[in-house]
Amino acid sequence: MKPGFLFRVPTAKAVDQADGRVGIIDIGSNSIRLVVYDGPRRIPSILFNEKVMAGLGKGMATSGALDPQAVERAFVALDRFRLVAEKIGVASLHTVATAAVRDATNGADFLARAAAIGLAITVLSGEEEAEMAGEGVLAAFPGADGIVGDLGGGSLELARVRDGAVHERASFPLGVLRVAVIRARGPRALRQFVEPRLRETGWAGAGRGLPFYLVGGSWRALARLVMYMTDYPLPIVHGYAMSPDTAQRVVRTLAQLDRARLKQVPGLSSSRANSLSDAAALLAIVARELGSESLVVSAYGLREGVLHRNLPGDVRDMDPLICATREEGRRVGRFPEHGDLLDRWIAPLFEHESEADARLRHATCLLADIGWRAHPEFRAERGLETALHGNWVGIDARGRAMMAQALFTSFGADGEAPIAMTLASPEDRQMALRWGLAMRLGQRLSGGVAAPLKNSALRLGDKLTLRLADGDAALYGEAVERRHKTLAVAFGRKATMIGG
Repeated sequence: MKPGFLFRVPTAKAVDQADGRVGIIDIGSNSIRLVVYDGPRRIPSILFNEKVMAGLGKGMATSGALDPQAVERAFVALDRFRLVAEKIGVASLHTVATAAVRDATNGADFLARAAAIGLAITVLSGEEEAEMAGEGVLAAFPGADGIVGDLGGGSLELARVRDGAVHERASFPLGVLRVAVIRARGPRALRQFVEPRLRETGWAGAGRGLPFYLVGGSWRALARLVMYMTDYPLPIVHGYAMSPDTAQRVVRTLAQLDRARLKQVPGLSSSRANSLSDAAALLAIVARELGSESLVVSAYGLREGVLHRNLPGDVRDMDPLICATREEGRRVGRFPEHGDLLDRWIAPLFEHESEADARLRHATCLLADIGWRAHPEFRAERGLETALHGNWVGIDARGRAMMAQALFTSFGADGEAPIAMTLASPEDRQMALRWGLAMRLGQRLSGGVAAPLKNSALRLGDKLTLRLADGDAALYGEAVERRHKTLAVAFGRKATMIGG
């Protein structure tokens, strides 16, 4: 998240619930997908997600028309998706089409046939597609400042995002299906096709010193391959960052990698594997021409952009990480509003933290009660798993590791979580361990209810002082005293209790 970018931290009472389930059918050049969303509007959960690799854009580079067999596969999928959406109870269904239908000579026939089965398709222009991809990245990275690249089967969209908005946009006939045809003309054909177009449209150098946000299944597949080859410890592709020269290295690696090895890559479908080399070759050229500083993968794209674009301003401005962790705490915890109170209670111990770290601490406190249903011996593992593998956005690997360490500690585990040691610095892990110990003290003192926290306070000075209200001395039992002393040791202080 860009330092200094301001967004609204939603309060526990903020209303962010959708009016009903929302479905999006996304008709692309390679695939057709139905996604149904439910829950908070700012960061809705995926209730249903199904994809069919119809291949509508196959052969369009030579014929200019949608492939007849692909059209039949598409309508089998569309008939099913329409009915599934109805059965699930989708209140609002949006159907959008991109490059294949937009550019095909028989695109109008496709639209008419869709209308006949009750689907009104919105065909996005290239610039509209770029804008929606940019909105999707902003939904996931609120402070994004860089270039968004959305690679589909039929086209590549670029969008400049900064200050919470999408600015310059462009679309190029460079989808992976078309890249394969261009590359077949010779070893330098793709470069000779791409470079002049980026320079003529003013995009060459437009991303100098900025991140390049990668949207689209082919580039996510490329990132999965890199994660596999480098033994990256997290299976989460969203937010994964690579150096700009990674794509060129992947091109060289793929030239020597057999299909059997590719099949071992988790989450990499055979259909995506077939286009990896083309996706990597295009990325290498585009990233170099843009002058990108880094490559950052976004799991959010056009579909999430459609949702984000239509949100009220006050909802758009909410912090997605706080929204998501609050919803998870509300859904599985016992005391829905306790996380905010707990965060305020331990905050005096961390007055010198950065705004970004204070935000991570807040998100962690919102998850402080998620382990209560688990067996006591496995609550620490539940916290670790939730932080590391939760469907969070607006957070990087370091942030996940710090949240994981804090929850691991808060739920009673000793020492450092091994995976956190590979993703966060010793200083970050020490801070997170202190968060966890402070949370653990607060949970034990309060029993999960509000009054003990509202009527007590922590202060860090020469000693770590816990001040209790008159009449609350009995709350300072053996378990509370032990946790108070453990927290004080983590700060290099002695524990003292005042009042009661």
